[in-house]
Amino acid sequence: MSFPAPSRRSARRLSRRPSSSPFRRPSSGRRGVAVAAAVTAAAALAVPGQAAADPPSSHRPPDAKQPVATGYGGAVSTVDLDASRSALEVLRHGGNAMDAAVAATATLGVTEPYVSAIGGGGYFTYYDARTRRVYTIDGREKAPKAMKDTSFIDPTTNQPLPFDQAVTSGLSVGVPGTVAQWDAGLRRFGSRSMAALLQPAIRVAEHGFTVDQEFQDQTATNEARFRDIVPTRDLFLPGGKLPQVGSTFRNPDLARTYRELARRGPSWLYGGELGKEIVRTVQHPPKDPAATRNVRPGLMADADLPAYRPVWRDPTHVEYRGLDVYGMAPSSSGGITVGEALNILGNFHLSPKDPVTALHYYLEASKLAYADRGRYIGDADKVTVPVKELLSQGYARERACLIKPDAAAPAPVAPGNPDGDYPPCKPPGNTTRALAAEGPQTTHLVVADRWGNVASYTLSIEQFGGSGLTVPGRGFLLNNELTDFSFQPPAPGQPADPNVPGPEKRPRSSMAPTIVLKDGRPVLAVGTPGGSTIITTVLQILLNRIDLGMSLPDALAAPRATQRNTPQVFAEQAFLDKYGMGLAARGHRLQLWPGPPVGQIGAATGLEFLAPGLVQAVAEPVRRHGGSALVVRPQR
Repeated sequence: MSFPAPSRRSARRLSRRPSSSPFRRPSSGRRGVAVAAAVTAAAALAVPGQAAADPPSSHRPPDAKQPVATGYGGAVSTVDLDASRSALEVLRHGGNAMDAAVAATATLGVTEPYVSAIGGGGYFTYYDARTRRVYTIDGREKAPKAMKDTSFIDPTTNQPLPFDQAVTSGLSVGVPGTVAQWDAGLRRFGSRSMAALLQPAIRVAEHGFTVDQEFQDQTATNEARFRDIVPTRDLFLPGGKLPQVGSTFRNPDLARTYRELARRGPSWLYGGELGKEIVRTVQHPPKDPAATRNVRPGLMADADLPAYRPVWRDPTHVEYRGLDVYGMAPSSSGGITVGEALNILGNFHLSPKDPVTALHYYLEASKLAYADRGRYIGDADKVTVPVKELLSQGYARERACLIKPDAAAPAPVAPGNPDGDYPPCKPPGNTTRALAAEGPQTTHLVVADRWGNVASYTLSIEQFGGSGLTVPGRGFLLNNELTDFSFQPPAPGQPADPNVPGPEKRPRSSMAPTIVLKDGRPVLAVGTPGGSTIITTVLQILLNRIDLGMSLPDALAAPRATQRNTPQVFAEQAFLDKYGMGLAARGHRLQLWPGPPVGQIGAATGLEFLAPGLVQAVAEPVRRHGGSALVVRPQR
């Protein structure tokens, strides 16, 4: 089977080397060029409302911030130039993709402290070139042992806590998993010590980084609650004011914390003094006594931290258009929901000649997969998740039978019945579940090394600024990931909710770090922040690249829409302008994405192997003020 290659209108020839990519020239030979002729950093991204990628310049430093980089010896893409530089430093000195991913993540804890911190967790998908297998590490935060299914019910009203009250509280803080996840990954695949990999981040924390508009905007979003938490105010509102764009922001507390972590190792957090300091912060939030905000204490105890373990899980896997797509299994819903939607889409012919029809099927497949996500997916260590059936071709065919080519189904749609018995077009039941709140403030990075190992890593502390609680003197915020649980148990007679809170349970996530193989070798890696829109963003990027023939830079930059089994399809303005009329004619109710940030969905990073040894790293050109793609040896 062949695939559309990038359009000549958005691609230039990079090389006359034979391409190893499975995205081959269409049979007509007239609409595209082979992926070996994929776009360079000079390619203009022809998307309404999006800026073009910066052209390469012989006068620009090779490590300057740019959204696309193509070359050899290793590649990295993150949302931040300092983090990408940290990864590149490791790659240049012989480190591998696991090493570089940890170094980049530690630096993001300095420069992107509102989305990435050792007070959070995440999901790591890793391709090992030696075994030619994909591995995943679940580093999701866990609820404390004392948590119950009613812990988010206000005892004075017997109603769920208001979401904003739950967020800024010790109650929302899960046992952090990031450091344990680093340790697990490095022990199995790393070639450098954690102590060595923390050094680039320590330098950035000590010397500081330049405040950009994105950092100021994220601080402003949190300003009111930050002012009520003493150590948070002292750190992130220096002198009581927002950090100014262009100023230098230093975090000596975090530098000292990283230095001590390098010396003492992960046990300092999981059973040592740092862990006890985290628990004290959760149990006794350091609120300003003059503040009127109700900051509830949490349930975490000292014993919860040494009990934490990251989990090596089998990745999810589906075959799509001759490719093997690997993702994250529960406790994340990302791999299953992306995989189910791809399986549904596999029943339809999607053509770049008719993008409106392709997008109609994308939105309908997302709607159906999200209905199943809400009904069946939770922490697989605590609930039974029918992974095999949800990802079966028979179930996908049954769900695909519900899609009409010319009319959108009214949402929310009902979940299906993945029971192994799939007669054609059998109607599902009529139970629906509302979309739970889930913060969009996360980050994603991708790394490839000279040996062909690939890391795709999504991590978070949930909301921008997490719980708002900074551990005093330690320079990092704690997560509010437990607000990803369903706040209220189902009423009597209603179906069980796999995502109600429980002791030592991981809340359901949407993170979807994805790696795509062809014949056992990596082709693509992609992921994004965005809360529950993560799944649709990853799915749409894959659709753009595989089915609509866009180059990877174009696939990331293209305008986005998200359908999460809600009455409205939320979309970026450029998507509304380009496709809104055609999709509305099929019954889709489109509306501008309300954010945050308003009108922007996700902030993806990705990479693609264009030819043996030749990798293209891609970041956002515009969203969240753009990301940073770097390679060890740029192609000339």
